[in-house]
Amino acid sequence: MRVLWAALVAGALVAASCGGGMPSQPVPTPSPISITLSPSTVTAGQDGTPGSVTVSVSRAAGDTSSVSLTSGSVPAGISTQITSPGTGDTGTVTFTPQAPGAPAAGSYAVTINANNGSTAASASLTLVIAIVARVQSTINTSAGEAGALNTFMSTSFQPAEWDDQFFTSNPGAVTTLNNLNSQHIRLQPVSQGTPEGSENSWDFSTLDAILNPVIGVADHSPELQLAVGPSWMDDPSTGYLEPGHFQDFADYAADVVEYYNTGTGFVDANGQSHVHSATSVTPVTWWGIFNEPNINGLTASQYVSLYNTVVPAMQAAKSQVPIKFVAVELSDFEGQPQSYMPTFVENVSAPVDVVATHFYSSCDQLDTDTQVFSTIPGFVADVNYIYSQLKTRPSLANAPVWVTENNVNADYADANGNSTCNPGQVFVTDQRGTSAFFAAWRPYVFSQLAQAGVQALYHWDFDADAQYGEVDFNTGATFLSYWVDYWLEQYYPSCQSCAVPGDSVGSAHGAAPAYVVAAAPSILNLTSTESTTVETLATKSVTNADCGVSFVVMIANHAVLNPATDDNGPGAPRTVIVDVSALGPMSSATQLTIDAGTDPAQGPSATPITPTSRIPVTLNGYGVTFLDLKAPTSGACPE
Repeated sequence: MRVLWAALVAGALVAASCGGGMPSQPVPTPSPISITLSPSTVTAGQDGTPGSVTVSVSRAAGDTSSVSLTSGSVPAGISTQITSPGTGDTGTVTFTPQAPGAPAAGSYAVTINANNGSTAASASLTLVIAIVARVQSTINTSAGEAGALNTFMSTSFQPAEWDDQFFTSNPGAVTTLNNLNSQHIRLQPVSQGTPEGSENSWDFSTLDAILNPVIGVADHSPELQLAVGPSWMDDPSTGYLEPGHFQDFADYAADVVEYYNTGTGFVDANGQSHVHSATSVTPVTWWGIFNEPNINGLTASQYVSLYNTVVPAMQAAKSQVPIKFVAVELSDFEGQPQSYMPTFVENVSAPVDVVATHFYSSCDQLDTDTQVFSTIPGFVADVNYIYSQLKTRPSLANAPVWVTENNVNADYADANGNSTCNPGQVFVTDQRGTSAFFAAWRPYVFSQLAQAGVQALYHWDFDADAQYGEVDFNTGATFLSYWVDYWLEQYYPSCQSCAVPGDSVGSAHGAAPAYVVAAAPSILNLTSTESTTVETLATKSVTNADCGVSFVVMIANHAVLNPATDDNGPGAPRTVIVDVSALGPMSSATQLTIDAGTDPAQGPSATPITPTSRIPVTLNGYGVTFLDLKAPTSGACPE
């Protein structure tokens, strides 16, 4: 019986294992998954504004496995909040900056990972940390002239035998120059452009070939800088003006005034009459006295002696109009204002209408972009010093500072093709004067100097090569630099070109409208979460025939991609969120960008954008963007 019972039990167990009774449930095997991200670029603001990405999961039909998400490394200062899809199809990852200004602005690669227990997937996104610039409705009275941006843009010429045929060869350049709307265009005659060669031997033809077209455009009021004296006044051993010839220089300057400002000219010592040949004589009002004396052989004491001798002689000349004087015009580098200004301020006795200086960021093509940009705060420090010196003397306290030469690199080739500043190097044209680098550098310079109270910023020079020019000397074609300067003048017209309601003269832009800018733009208070790589400037103006209020916000990206090595590099991308909520609603807005993608022949065009309280602006490298915002108008002009 025991054996039989055991056999029956064993048989029952075998039957059960061969399909008898209820079957067991199989464990599902997760299928492979993939994920996609939308958007692939996520922007988070340094002010704590979060940025989110939607993660979509693709899986096989019937797969109900639970998917979890994780994020790869993110920059320090970012918190990550994750909502996993679970058994669903979508999840989110949100990135939130935790401290103002952190992390640093820029682009960061971030990986999003997904896992369903047995398979995994990943995808990459770009996390953009955006600078946030908040524009306030209040005026920054500590900037500019008590809050007014009263800085005009201008340009320069160097009349000489290598330059005098420019307008003859490129007649269309007269229109190009006029459109630039430069004020008090600076003429710096040198070499054969200096009208007196040997003693009492006069020839104005080289100078007139440039001056006559220039005096007919824009404000019809150039500055003629008597940069050097006639060569016969120079010390043969040094090539510099001899102090013993200061009175001769004064007599020479007085003759030049009479040539341009009387209509009857002057008679030289040989009895020869010299009369300006222009059909319509327009007097020259502005005069500069000598160029860069600190590198052209004159001590500070000698320069002030020259100035005090020359100016009274020019005032005594027969001029149809009162004339004005631009003094000093330093070659500005370390310590020069400190060496020159105290002596000049203490000892000058002749009238001073403007004190000028020159700023170049480099004299070496090997300087990196980082080094070039780093010089700009020094420009501001020197302007502040010059103003502080002028204020120590009541007769000079209201004299403005003009920057009458400005460009990236001051170097040029010597007769052997070597660098003048660095004789051991072969000279190489610095393309940064006309590349996208310039579209970041010049607006940065303009903003900083305008806020420091500089009232004029001059490009050096108009007709030149790719290092210096606004237009090509040989063809008259515009460089990118032309459009940078053109739009700075358009967006920031100083009161030098202002008109008022009913003004029959009108603006320098053309025929007089019913109402144009009645005052220089006001500089608005602005805070930015990061100012080391992007320059921002906001202004307010009353413009147009309906007297509407216009706001302009400039964003100049000077972020260097490879700080240690880039020399005319592409620049690093930056995104700026411009918060204009404090300004109230806007009726319209446009955006204009100048960067590496801008056609230098045609220039940029403004594009309409939707006016919102927070406007994102992205520059993919060096460049500048202008936002032009129009407030709703009542149609009523101010009294």
